[in-house]
Amino acid sequence: MNLLLKLSACGFVMAQLSIGSLNAQRPLDYVDPLIGTQKSSIGYGGTMPFVMAPFGMTDWTAQTRQNRVSVTSYNYDDQTISGFIGTHQPAIWMGDYGYVVVMPQSGPLHVSPDDRRLPYRHSHEKAHPDYYSVVLDAGSGHLIRAEMTATPRCALFRFTFPRSGTARILVEASRPGIFGHASVDQEHHEITGYNPHRMDDRLGPLLLPNFKGYFVVQFEHDPAVVRTYGMDDSSARLSRGAYAEFHPGETVLMRVGTSFLSVKQARENLAHELPDWKFSAARERLHAEWNEKLSRLQIDGATRQDKVRLYTALYHALLYPRLFSEYGHYYSAFDDSIHSGESYTAFSTWDTFRAENSLLTLLAPERIDGMVSALLQDYKEGGWMPKWPNPSYTNIMISTHADSLVAEAMRKGFHGFDRELAWQAVYKDAMVPPDQDTGRRWLDREEHTPYEARGGLTYYKQLGYIPTDKADEAASSTLEDSYDDWCVAQVAKFLGRDLDYRFFIKRSLNDRNLFNLELGLMNGKLFDGTWAPLGGRDDTTANRSISGWTEGNAWVYTWSPLHDQLGLIELMGGAKAYDEKLDQYFRDGYNVHSNEPSHHFGYLYDFGGEPWKTQAKVREIAAKEYGYGPGGLDGDDDCGQMSAWLIFTALGFYPVNPASGDYMIGSPLYGRMSLQLANGKVFRIEAVNNSSTSVYIQSASLDGHPLDAPIITWEQIQSGATLHLRMGPKPSQWASNWRPPPLLPTS
Repeated sequence: MNLLLKLSACGFVMAQLSIGSLNAQRPLDYVDPLIGTQKSSIGYGGTMPFVMAPFGMTDWTAQTRQNRVSVTSYNYDDQTISGFIGTHQPAIWMGDYGYVVVMPQSGPLHVSPDDRRLPYRHSHEKAHPDYYSVVLDAGSGHLIRAEMTATPRCALFRFTFPRSGTARILVEASRPGIFGHASVDQEHHEITGYNPHRMDDRLGPLLLPNFKGYFVVQFEHDPAVVRTYGMDDSSARLSRGAYAEFHPGETVLMRVGTSFLSVKQARENLAHELPDWKFSAARERLHAEWNEKLSRLQIDGATRQDKVRLYTALYHALLYPRLFSEYGHYYSAFDDSIHSGESYTAFSTWDTFRAENSLLTLLAPERIDGMVSALLQDYKEGGWMPKWPNPSYTNIMISTHADSLVAEAMRKGFHGFDRELAWQAVYKDAMVPPDQDTGRRWLDREEHTPYEARGGLTYYKQLGYIPTDKADEAASSTLEDSYDDWCVAQVAKFLGRDLDYRFFIKRSLNDRNLFNLELGLMNGKLFDGTWAPLGGRDDTTANRSISGWTEGNAWVYTWSPLHDQLGLIELMGGAKAYDEKLDQYFRDGYNVHSNEPSHHFGYLYDFGGEPWKTQAKVREIAAKEYGYGPGGLDGDDDCGQMSAWLIFTALGFYPVNPASGDYMIGSPLYGRMSLQLANGKVFRIEAVNNSSTSVYIQSASLDGHPLDAPIITWEQIQSGATLHLRMGPKPSQWASNWRPPPLLPTS
């Protein structure tokens, strides 16, 4: 215990002093990276307590378990730590790639994760976006304090070792079965190496023989010993790496640079981002960077607990897509070579096109041109814009929602990318079937397939739908492809391609081909035109094959054409029938907020003429699905999409059709909120008389002018307007006469 007190004095207190000059109670002080790391009665967010820069290339976290597809590196319920990993795993159901692990030890050398893991307590753990610390119990009263801070591509560690026993830092280049490499430079006491592992390599068509995640490890003071281990094992039955040993009782500063270009570039990344050994200064820089980003959102009238929930959501939303370029160059996982330019990866587009990307256009607009350009570079180098690059094609999920990201960027006036190249990319998505299209069912996570693009597009072009007896997930794909057609039409419109615009607007109505009038629901069709079995409530592979749904069912996908709610109202027999069907959807428990196809449902009553139901419903969902502790997040956060929903709902509006530039109004969670915009203006939301029971809008105005529609636009937000809402405890008729406009004429 005396040693623990001493560690507290020399480590924890120093960490506190290092931020003494920083302003207290700024947005970063409310972020709790542990939210979403524990399974609870709400659900499991699948998040990790990352120390990293916004949109950073490499994330750093304590490793409590060996991560793989469906398992993340950190889980709050685990009681031991086996390392600190520089990871690139973006979501629980995706794999990692090019990772590196470091682990302090005291005593005998232990290489395997099971042997080297050490107990820890959450009471001795501190997690912040700019700093993480923990005390590890090495046994026999020996305690090791580990601290880390980070930059976009590097990390700086500080390890405080006990006064007896060998002080060692292990650097793991690769796991058993992976032919990674580590080497030591005895003269400079440096450890370098690479890890070629891509856990998702079987889910796409590209082998990428040149792919490697490189690293450089440097120490402030020379270690007594530096050696490799496992490098003579030609079968790679053991992990491979190196270690450095120091004198007992030392405090060791260690920095790690990562790269996908070379060891040399990893070293240069260190020179750019961590030019000295000043731990406090490095943390302060990261602290300031996070505060600048988080401060773009301001909240008044919220408890501390609610601020923690909301600013943590914003932290999660500012992690992805991740930067993949390194000072003017990037490795392309689409042609396996190095190029000049800026690049991003980890586009979880099936999830993030719904709200996460729209949030970034508001709070990180400086990134949008680079992100769209990255997708277009992928198209040039691999033949298609990817749907889920990690970092290469993975063929996970359906449709080509990069089309939505391109259309949204054009709609909102972003110009820093090649628009003609963008047209070529979205046109190919919409018109060119993937290789072997009619010879495959395009199974979920099918291995070693060609790039899937719009699987079943051949049938979609011939029949106006994808038959469920010809392709998996066909009904969902038909409906989501229809929305993507609408997005392609918008791109054509922005570029003055009138004939193309009319063609794709007309084809975007293919969603209506699946509406079963007898059931009042969307229903898959067979190749002969007859209705497919509707399917049950579950999400099994068999259900996908029989009825054609993706992570949902007919009830979830009936309202999925985000662009065509007016058409759906007409098909259902009018606004009253539309809202009654929505009532049944919620009453019968079909809304599963942990999965993205349900995210816009709370806002759909705006379209049917009962906006007061939207106002109550979104409040109900927010209270049920988002909590405050480690178990306070339902569903995988899915690269910020779950978190983006909460942020928009707190603000009081949501992008039901994100590429339209329109936002449907809900019910703000707090009395005052504001967005600091990149153009220097501030958009404000004022909700007078707002409370947990006073949730209904009685009247609304925008800059003093009456607002009678439950909608605000991108232009109104960018103008720095003030949305003023008067709230009350009972529903009103505000905006009940508004109806969505029809799609533009097609002839």
